[in-house]
Amino acid sequence: MKRETLFLKVVVFLIGIPVLALCLFGLPWLANHPVNPDYAHMLYPTLIGIYATAIPYYFALYQAFKLLSYIDKNK
Repeated sequence: MKRETLFLKVVVFLIGIPVLALCLFGLPWLANHPVNPDYAHMLYPTLIGIYATAIPYYFALYQAFKLLSYIDKNK
């Protein structure tokens, strides 16, 4: 494995960790402890939207990881 692509693969992995932590721990905590109760009716549609944007984000990270694997194999 080339050194440059190994570094980039690690970076791609490290980019995904904070978003995963936010989706698993931060957003459920926010749903149970709303900052402003006046806007509580908009909380769940917002959370659904944030989770929906995480899907293409991780798909793009997967594609970047796959591209780096192809570069390693000289394809």
